[in-house]
Amino acid sequence: MKALPLQSHGIAASRLAIGCMGFGGSWDASEPYTAAHMKQLEEAVDAALSIGINFFDHADIYTRGKAEAMFGELLAARPSLREQLIIQSKCGIQLADGELPGRYNFSKQHIVASVDGILQRLGIDYLDILLLHRPDPLMEPEEVAEAIHTLKASGKVRHFGVSNMHSAHLQLLQAAVSEPFIVNQLHMSLAHRHFIDQGLLINRNEGSAVSFDPGLMAYMQMNNIQAQAWGPLAQGRYTGAAASDTTEAEQLAAQYIAYLARLKETSKEAILLGWLMKHPARIQPVLGTTNAARILACQDAERQAELMTRDEWWTLYATASGTHNPGIKSV
Repeated sequence: MKALPLQSHGIAASRLAIGCMGFGGSWDASEPYTAAHMKQLEEAVDAALSIGINFFDHADIYTRGKAEAMFGELLAARPSLREQLIIQSKCGIQLADGELPGRYNFSKQHIVASVDGILQRLGIDYLDILLLHRPDPLMEPEEVAEAIHTLKASGKVRHFGVSNMHSAHLQLLQAAVSEPFIVNQLHMSLAHRHFIDQGLLINRNEGSAVSFDPGLMAYMQMNNIQAQAWGPLAQGRYTGAAASDTTEAEQLAAQYIAYLARLKETSKEAILLGWLMKHPARIQPVLGTTNAARILACQDAERQAELMTRDEWWTLYATASGTHNPGIKSV
């Protein structure tokens, strides 16, 4: 398969990434993480490394900074790890605090201070990639450009990107910022198919319910921007997690995924991710699981993307969309 867009920017990133939002214990800042949480993190990192995953995705808000602090503790205990890893983090979201609501902040002061906090918690000198987490309606592109110039010149951040933004955001920012934005992290999975629906449902009534910038996937492909997918495993809805609100279409898709996994002698997770990774945008799934065994179950995903036929891809899409029954009775 073709190289990831990240690799063309000189970043030796793995095909899969690990999302670190689930580490650090609870989101209550007063509850510290425990030895059990550290053990879970170490097992997850070792599982990832054992199957070639070297990319770890953070954000300054994850468990209110505890996810980064835990990861920093692991790096301090095993300093040789740092140069093996690609470390990405995000800033720009301010959580509700006291009388203040949740809000977004792309001011120069906030971005620069956020990076200093990220580096301190992780115990490292630089980030490989910094993402601006969600669009700030009060954003001044020139001020963002100043922040990025400061961070780049100081060596604190090597590359930059965004998360949850459409093509107009990217174009507005890129017009002011000399550094290229090389990543956009978005919610994409078989369960969250808007990135596919927006193209298929053009000029159809069903398309009115689709929430996805219709030009975004093409824009990223044309501008060599890495599409990263958060939530790619769909919280286990197709691979075994019991959910009281599972739809008939999801149940049928889960049956078809299980059938393909048995047929191809692989895991259900590999089939589910393979569907996503077959897209020509070279999507990089960011696995949100903290479970080492489930990380290991994803190791065959790239191969399954290569092996998946067009008919299998379309059958999965149509079944998950509720427009097709693949006729799989049992596995």
